[in-house]
Amino acid sequence: METNLLETERLYLREMNQSDYMALSLILQDEETMQAYNGAFTDAETQDWLDRQIKRYEEYGFGLWAVVLKETNEMIGQCGLTMQPWCDKQVLEIGYLFQRRYWHQGYATEAARACKEYAFTQLDADRVCSIIRDTNIPSQNVALRNGMTITETWTKHYRGIDMPHYLFTAVRARI
Repeated sequence: METNLLETERLYLREMNQSDYMALSLILQDEETMQAYNGAFTDAETQDWLDRQIKRYEEYGFGLWAVVLKETNEMIGQCGLTMQPWCDKQVLEIGYLFQRRYWHQGYATEAARACKEYAFTQLDADRVCSIIRDTNIPSQNVALRNGMTITETWTKHYRGIDMPHYLFTAVRARI
């Protein structure tokens, strides 16, 4: 039985496991969904992605989590926290990827807000970021709805091309 780490009005977030491979494939192997990554993943790349999340759970206690629709118990995406390289440092990032048929319904924003709250209250983080390609307007809009602003830009070299990225940041309010 999987343990739900986070719960929102419409969603559960939990650790992914091997049984989530097919649902993950619907996301990572879709060309349009993966345009910010310069193309869909192969079976091997999808398995590597899943293995990397499981390793993150063991190493950090967090990673990208399965986003499960309460109404159907279906995994519709992934959202969570990861440590990511940015320039010469590591940043705590909120990442999200959803099946295309669940876009534009507020699920990414709902899950990302829960992850920001988790980072601030459970991990005692002072700030969280989202690293988003300059061409990925929908993900930028999720970051903006999550109370983030662009604080830096950087060009990453990935899959053989230079990709400009924005660093969206939210800072924890301390009382």
